[in-house]
Order: sequence, then structure tokens, then C-alpha cells
Amino acid sequence: MLKACLNGGRRRDDHPAVPLTAAELAADAVRCASAGAAAVHVHPRDDDGAESLDPAVIAAAVEAVRAARPGLPVGVSTGAWIVPDPVERVAAVRAWTALPDFASVNAHEPGAAAVAAALHERGVMVEAGLWTEAAVHAWRRWPTPTGRVLVECMAESAEVALADAAAILAALPDGCPPVLLHGEGPATWPVFAEAVRRGLHTRIGLEDTLLLPDGATAPDNATLVTAARTLQ
Repeated sequence: MLKACLNGGRRRDDHPAVPLTAAELAADAVRCASAGAAAVHVHPRDDDGAESLDPAVIAAAVEAVRAARPGLPVGVSTGAWIVPDPVERVAAVRAWTALPDFASVNAHEPGAAAVAAALHERGVMVEAGLWTEAAVHAWRRWPTPTGRVLVECMAESAEVALADAAAILAALPDGCPPVLLHGEGPATWPVFAEAVRRGLHTRIGLEDTLLLPDGATAPDNATLVTAARTLQ
């Protein structure tokens, strides 16, 4: 499975093609799905362009993607940088009026288990974001079922990111849910290749990298997806 990660925390000054509004996310999701993405991960924005877990903001993005491309799974982030207070994050999830198909929860963040439980209670598939071996151990203590594990290699050095990937993957238990492996920045494409080599799910998009495999600047998310599909 190839997921397109459309925007993350990027802004227009990072890349002019970063989608921010609900309409832009929907249009980009259509293009990425047509290029071969099987799902999209988005960071919905409020009117000021800030990432948000507000029910109206989440609903606008999720409903726009579904209207533009029915059947395309759409997920969001619940990162602590969006709403730092864990109690407020849980309250936001419980107030959502339109539910994404999945949502990522970083296991190392305060309140992660409670956020995961709130998502599960709402019927949203939980993706456990594991950045370190310690995060694996934290995640294994969750009482909440996990639908997918995200092994997220955040180091910029490809060598370090690949070593981190190997260590985190080795720490996963037998019977682990499906794994999606990805990197960021300069490590994006080397980690992508490792995911392909291991037969794991992976992702690509402007959230993770602005560059194509040859080092050229990607014009948009769909071009990144097209490039990724040629490598799978």
C-alpha cells in the first residue's frame, strides 16, 4: 500500500504546491489517487493556515476528500504539536462530527494511549507512530487495538534512518499489525527503498520530501506518487 502524505506541517513558502484548504486537499487527493496512491494522510488547517483538530476543520477536509474521490481512505494526524494538552486532544477527537478512516497517534507523546482509546471508541482505525525503540515498548502497553504501525525514521541521515528502521522493526512483536515504513527529508527515498525491499507499506508526499529520487524538486504530490510507483 502506498499512502500519499499531502502536506504535514509544510507551508506555501516551503513549496508552492502544498495543499492547505479543504478544497486543495481534495483536489490533490484525486490527483494522487489517479497516480497510484491507495490512501491519503492530511493535516487539516484552520482559516489562519494552522494545523487543527477542531471538529469543523476536520470535517471540512475529510468530507471534501470523500466527495471528490469516494472510497479513497483518508487519515489525519493527532500530533501533540497541534493540541499540546492531552485532555484537549481527547476532547477534540470525541467532538469530531465527520470521522476519518484512520488517524496517527505518536506513541511517545504524552496522553497517546488516551488519544488512541478515544479514536477506537469513535470507530477510527488507530495508526501507532513509532519513532524509537522506546516508543515500541510504550505502544505495547496500550489496551487499544492498533490497525497499523507506522515505523517513522526521523533522522535526516540515510545511514542513521536505516539503522533506526532496522532497530524499531526488530523490536516489534510477533503478530504485529501491518507496518508502514517511511523516512523524512534526505532519508525519504533510501527508507522508501528499504520498505519496498522488505515488502512493507510505505508513503510519499510533500510532507516528507520536496525532492524526486534524482534530487530534482518535485512539482507536486502527484509527481512524487508517480515516481514512487515506478520504484515499487
